[in-house]
Amino acid sequence: MGVTTPVPVRAARQTSALGFKPRRWRTACILLRNLTSVAGIVIVVAWILIALTVPRWAPYEPLKQDIMHRLAPPSPAHLFGTDYLGRDVFTRVLYGSRVSLSVVVIVAGGSLLVGSVIGAQVGFLGGLIDIVAMRLADITLAFPSIILAMAIVTATGPGIGNAMIAMLIVGWPQYARLIRSQVLSVKRRDHVEAARSVGVSEGRVLFRHVVPLCISPMIVAVTLDLGNVLLLASALSFLGLGAVPPTPEWGYMVSEGRTKFLQWWVAGFPGLAIMSLVLGFNFVGDALRDALDPRFRDVR
Repeated sequence: MGVTTPVPVRAARQTSALGFKPRRWRTACILLRNLTSVAGIVIVVAWILIALTVPRWAPYEPLKQDIMHRLAPPSPAHLFGTDYLGRDVFTRVLYGSRVSLSVVVIVAGGSLLVGSVIGAQVGFLGGLIDIVAMRLADITLAFPSIILAMAIVTATGPGIGNAMIAMLIVGWPQYARLIRSQVLSVKRRDHVEAARSVGVSEGRVLFRHVVPLCISPMIVAVTLDLGNVLLLASALSFLGLGAVPPTPEWGYMVSEGRTKFLQWWVAGFPGLAIMSLVLGFNFVGDALRDALDPRFRDVR
């Protein structure tokens, strides 16, 4: 009879690491081979850099008024023209990226965190708490996002803070349901039962052996949802329920120019900024979904 030679733990870890790195590189290669994903990454990174550095190089102050040059068309002095108070639209669009990106990051990150914690816990524990949490999520998802968010902001008062709270309330159920379905599938696997059999606590089983296997779908979901968050935030500001004047926010800037058809630049350039960033988020999300899909992992 042959003797089975045990594989050293260090060698096993090296093999695991060497097996993981090619997979990670394949994922990066899939993203870089996709022209739309590259375009999306460029757009998103460009807006992030603009938001981080705009105070250093913006040509004007975003709140500076010049009544003598109100509603001036695009020109070398004002690349995107001026609004009804003579403020430079180009500068306000650049500064608007700081507000819009902040809202997107806070709302999407908060919704992901709250939804993941609730969904993972109730999916792992089951029972009455699972039923109550999912029925609450179903009730929230039964309403259109914009209608429910408008109702919450109307009750609490307009403002960017209340708008973000409303969007977080609207956004968490989809993440809760997604990670719950993943946890229900993973918690029945053999390695989870093996961990329980050796006395590992339930909390450690959940966060060390179950949740890590549910991360990829959550990353894809939040990436695809970034554009929706931006559109919802802009819609609330357009309706006067989000950012309040004189905050340079894209949705509110579009609202300011909605009646000025001849001065198209007042609403046109903020609208283009919203469109470009939403497209960038969607391009990256679609490519990331394909890259993390098991059917594409072996693509060379």
